[in-house]
Amino acid sequence: MRWKGGRRSDNIEDRRGQGPAMGGVGAAPAALRLLPLLLKSKTGRLILVGGIVVIIGGRMLGFDVLSLLSGGGSASAPAQVQTSAEQDELARFTAVVLGLTEDTWHGIFQQQGKRYEEPTLVLFTGRVNSACGSASAAVGPFYCPGDRQVYIDLAFFRDLSERHGAPGDFAQAYVIAHEVGHHVQMLLGISRQVQAARQGRSEAEANALSVRQELQADCFAGLWGYHVKNRQQLLDPGDLEEALQAATAIGDDRLQREAGRQVVPDSFTHGTSKQRVQWFSRGFNSGDFSACDTFSARDLG
Repeated sequence: MRWKGGRRSDNIEDRRGQGPAMGGVGAAPAALRLLPLLLKSKTGRLILVGGIVVIIGGRMLGFDVLSLLSGGGSASAPAQVQTSAEQDELARFTAVVLGLTEDTWHGIFQQQGKRYEEPTLVLFTGRVNSACGSASAAVGPFYCPGDRQVYIDLAFFRDLSERHGAPGDFAQAYVIAHEVGHHVQMLLGISRQVQAARQGRSEAEANALSVRQELQADCFAGLWGYHVKNRQQLLDPGDLEEALQAATAIGDDRLQREAGRQVVPDSFTHGTSKQRVQWFSRGFNSGDFSACDTFSARDLG
């Protein structure tokens, strides 16, 4: 994929190396809640007095004990991000791919008389806090409708290549475009409708709705790929195969087999490898937004 030199999106929030917020402003309220307990006993009062002495002594010696206990440093001074050259290259690539999704979806929404609102993509390391809760990198890239943000730990791309056998930049771009597809669903009200339809359903029925939602995001990723190929003309030979390999690698049936588990279709939430390939291909080959209506399809593949 010929991405170098492309426009980078400004909607990137880099939290790499920072981790989820800890301590800080939450430390003082926590200490106040403990105060009544400390005052109830002689030992507690001694601990409290000793703590005050340590704090005052620290101030006299030129350091702030409370700051150290709450994580250190000033709240306005973010931790220094240490990243490798490979990680920085992936970050630039991610910004360019996000920019290409913006160009594509602005055009599609405009054709439908709608206005596309761009999401923010958050880069993180290890664990991150979002409006959808705290999540570790183990869950993989995800979209949170609560804050309209895509979250990616760039280490996932190494797992995609080495663990799942799906290398290549267009495989990585497919993953980003899929998560942006969930943002499109949110803007169009599809996510809200699916969430409402899941209420009161059995687990198998709710999972089946999730599969249709995920396969539509795959189709939207393919639709983006169509525009990158035919409008921007940025694809190289073999790029499509990279995306299809990635779609195959993260099918529910394949992941269950690789984990040594029995394949249970009722537990699927994203679709089989075959289905994911089929729906990405449908968007990629047609370039037609209406071709991505997984909810009306009788046969998902």
